[in-house]
Amino acid sequence: MSRTPLRQSIAPIMRLALVREDGGQVFHVPAGARLVVGRSLDCDIHLTNPSVSRTHAEVYRDDGGVQVRDLGSGNGTFLAGSRVQGGYIPLGETVVFGSVTLRLLAVEAPPAPPAQPEIPLALSGATILREHKIGPVDRSPITQVGAERAQGPARKLELLLEISKRLARVADLPALLDRIGELVFEVTEAGWMAILLTDEQGELIPRLTRNRKGLASPRDVPRSIVRRAVAERVALLIHNAPEDERFGGASILLHSVRSAMCAPLVGGEATVHGVLYVDNVTATHQFGDEELDFLSAFSSMAAVAIENSKLSERSRREAVVRANFERYFAPSLAGRIAGSLEAVRLGGERRTVSVLFSDIRGFTALAETMPPDVLASLLSEYFTVMVECVFRHGGALDKFIGDAVLAQWGAPIGAPDDPDRAMLAALDMLQELERMNAAWQAEGRATLQIGIGLNVGEVFAGNIGSERRLEFTIIGDVVNVAARLCGAAAGGEILLTDEMRRALAVPPPLRPRPPIVLKGKSHPVPIFSAGFD
Repeated sequence: MSRTPLRQSIAPIMRLALVREDGGQVFHVPAGARLVVGRSLDCDIHLTNPSVSRTHAEVYRDDGGVQVRDLGSGNGTFLAGSRVQGGYIPLGETVVFGSVTLRLLAVEAPPAPPAQPEIPLALSGATILREHKIGPVDRSPITQVGAERAQGPARKLELLLEISKRLARVADLPALLDRIGELVFEVTEAGWMAILLTDEQGELIPRLTRNRKGLASPRDVPRSIVRRAVAERVALLIHNAPEDERFGGASILLHSVRSAMCAPLVGGEATVHGVLYVDNVTATHQFGDEELDFLSAFSSMAAVAIENSKLSERSRREAVVRANFERYFAPSLAGRIAGSLEAVRLGGERRTVSVLFSDIRGFTALAETMPPDVLASLLSEYFTVMVECVFRHGGALDKFIGDAVLAQWGAPIGAPDDPDRAMLAALDMLQELERMNAAWQAEGRATLQIGIGLNVGEVFAGNIGSERRLEFTIIGDVVNVAARLCGAAAGGEILLTDEMRRALAVPPPLRPRPPIVLKGKSHPVPIFSAGFD
C-alpha cells in the first residue's frame, strides 16, 4: 500500500520551484497554481523523457504546501521511494515522475527588470505590435541588430546572402539546427532560443534549446504563443507577455518571459515543420519591427534548409533501402518499397500472397557426380535465369534453400493480378530451363529438370531473425503446401491448389489431378497440373 506524505505548512509568500536533478530545469510553482506534468508540449511542466506519460500528473499549491496527484500514468509517481496516487511534497525532498526526479526547493525572486520607457502600443489592450504572415515563399527584408543595424538595402542583401550561404553548407539536420542557433544570437538580442520540429504524428518536439552563452538550456516554450504562431502561420512580436491576456499561460509566468518573438517554420506547400522561438526574461520591449522582419525572413530560410535536409536524409535512406531490396525484389518493385515508409512495418503483418516453390529433380545424385566448382558454376547460371523470371513478372525472391527457389507476390506490396503473375513466372521458368538445357546439351554438360508448386493465401510477412541479422520473409501453411506440391511435381510440371486455380483471372490450360494427401492436412488436397507437353 502506498504511503501518502503528510501536509506541510509552507508560507504562501515563499517562492517555490521544482528543480530537475539531471538537467537543471526549473519549474516555478506560484501560490494557487495548478500545473500539469507530462511529455506533451501542452503540459505546464514539460518533461521529454519517454518514461513520462503524455499527461502524467498534476502539481498544485495551496496553503498547506505543494501537492502532487497522479493522472493514471503508465510508470507512476513516487514520493519517498513509494508509488503514490497523491500527497504533499516535503520542502527539500524529491518527487519522481517515471524516471525523472524533481526536487522541491525554495528559490530567490529574480531581480526586478530595469525600468523601460513608455512606448505607445499599436493595439489597445495588447502587447503584440505586429503579426507578420509567413508563407512558403516569404522573402521579407532582413536586418542585423547591434552595431550593424539598418545600414541600408545593400547591407541587408549582403547579410541575407551570407546567412543563406551558411545554411546551404550544412546538410546534416542536427548540425543545421546548431548553425541556426548560432545565427539567431548573431543577429538578435535574444537571451534564449528554441527550435521545435514536428514529429511523424505532427506533435512539436524541442530539438534545440540554447542560451546566449551557447549552452544547452532546456526549459518550456510558452505553448500559448507557439499554438497561435502555428495555427495562424504568423510571426509574433510580444513586448510584455505577462500583461497580455491572450498569452497568460502558466509557462509564461513560470519562466518570467517578458519580450518574445516566435515564427513558424513554413516550407513548401505551406507545410509547417516547426517553430523558431526567442525571448528575453529581463526586459520588456527588447525586440522591434526590424527584429521581427529578420525573424520572419530567417525562419523562411531556415524552413527551406530544414526541409532540404529532411529530403536529403530521406533520399539517402531510400537509396540504402532500395539497394537492400533490389537483391530480392524486381527493381521497379524495390523502388516502390523504398519510397513507401509504410511498405515494411517493423515486426511484419499478415498479408495474402501467391507463393512459388521450385527445386531441381534428382539434385543430390547429380551433385555426387560433379566437381564442386563445376556444380557451383551450373547453379549460379541456373539461379540467375530463374530469379530473372521472377523479377520479370514483378515477384520477390524470398530465399534460396539449397537447390530450391522460394518466391512470392504480395508482400510487402501487392497487386490484384499477383496470382496470374506467379503463374506466368512458373511457365517462364520452364521455358527458360528448356532453352538452357538445349545449350548445355550442345556443350556436353549436364541438364536439369525442375518441379514447381503454386499456392495462394494468408501468411505472416515481415522481418525475422536476430538483432544482428534480420531477413524479410514469409511464414505460414500456404508456404508449406507450396513446398510439398513442388516435391510431388514431376520434372517440367507445375502443381497448384484449387485456391490458386480459382484466384487466376486468366488461367492457362490446366489438368485436374487426383487429390493428394499432404503432411499436416486431415483431408486430401485437390490439385491441378500445368506445363508444356
